[in-house]
Amino acid sequence: MAKLKAKKESELASLEENFKKAKTAIFSVVSGLTVGDSQELRRKLKSQQVVLQVGKKTLLKKALENNQLPITELEDLRGNVAVAFSIADEVAPAKVLTDFAKTNEKLQLKFGLLEGRMITLEKIKQLASLPGKTELLTKLVGTIKAPLTGLINVLSGNLRNLVNVLDAIKDSLK
Repeated sequence: MAKLKAKKESELASLEENFKKAKTAIFSVVSGLTVGDSQELRRKLKSQQVVLQVGKKTLLKKALENNQLPITELEDLRGNVAVAFSIADEVAPAKVLTDFAKTNEKLQLKFGLLEGRMITLEKIKQLASLPGKTELLTKLVGTIKAPLTGLINVLSGNLRNLVNVLDAIKDSLK
């Protein structure tokens, strides 16, 4: 009996810590997911630095209350409730879960938390359509690099023209 209580307390502490640190938390119902599918989902989430926790609704509710995040929709969920927590990227869990749910109907997205505020399923889908953090950083670097590349091409153009003129002079002297 004490072992079970200790396990629940550690799971509650883990959930509370994840809710405290997470920028995004996406709630979904997982029922009938095969072990292979579950491992594939966890692998995809882990590659994006997203943690997936499946927990009892009572523990989830208590963890939410302890973090002053009142979610009444939790009571309406039927089945195993999974929460994907992301500390680094707000978009990553929405993207991975939405893509996975397209191919596997046993995962049903329900709602989420973004920066401590509740978001609906429609907002999760909108969030999933946004570019991720790495994509945005890549675009930013490209935007910063473009003027420098243009400047280098302009400056090297004069040297290229000088070489072409000297080459033409050399050919005319022959």
